Amino acid sequence: MPASNLALTLDLIARAHPEPVADDATALHLLTDDELRPGLASAVAGKPGPADEVWVFAYGSLMWQPEFAVAERRIGVVRGFHRRFCLLQRRFRGTRERPGFVLALDRGGTCRGVAFRLAGTDPMAILMPVWRREMKGNGYEARWLPVETEAGRVHALTFIVNRLGDRYAGRLTEDEIAAMIAAACGHLGPSAEYLLRTAQACAELGIRDRHLMRLQALVAERLSACG
Repeated sequence: MPASNLALTLDLIARAHPEPVADDATALHLLTDDELRPGLASAVAGKPGPADEVWVFAYGSLMWQPEFAVAERRIGVVRGFHRRFCLLQRRFRGTRERPGFVLALDRGGTCRGVAFRLAGTDPMAILMPVWRREMKGNGYEARWLPVETEAGRVHALTFIVNRLGDRYAGRLTEDEIAAMIAAACGHLGPSAEYLLRTAQACAELGIRDRHLMRLQALVAERLSACG
């Protein structure tokens, strides 16, 4: 589906969420850089593949807002995990009272996304920005997973859901997820905007994801009813 054919739009989202939301720093504990560095060092030490290549697999907001300089990008497939809105957001794009969702990789299936080869020679330095962004909220686990691309297999740092964390929502229905996304807004904006940006990025890259397509239609329906 072309991005222009999505039912969900920025105008629809803005009309449903016209007022800014104040940040509540107590809604989510964030790890400091000092707390994050040991985990990153352990991940770097266990990196497979050529020592001078560092890849990251993007399947959500990293596709449209990467946190690193890119030397190369490839469309690729990860097997054994699928893209799903299963990670609660009580801050940033949601609140305690109305939590939103962000994407994570959960068990089973496959996921098409983008493998980015990062520019630079110091893995700790080039990975710290994305590690901070993804790991500071204790919602993900980091693994090096094989990514199949047309130019061959690469091993990429991939962020999968932390099923033991209190942000993991489990297997809610898409109607339940859509209702929460439609209602949620945090100080960084509505949860629906995150959904839309990701659906647009997938459409522009030729990545078909039924979960995203169904959710954007369901959220658009709910926001239209609110209007």
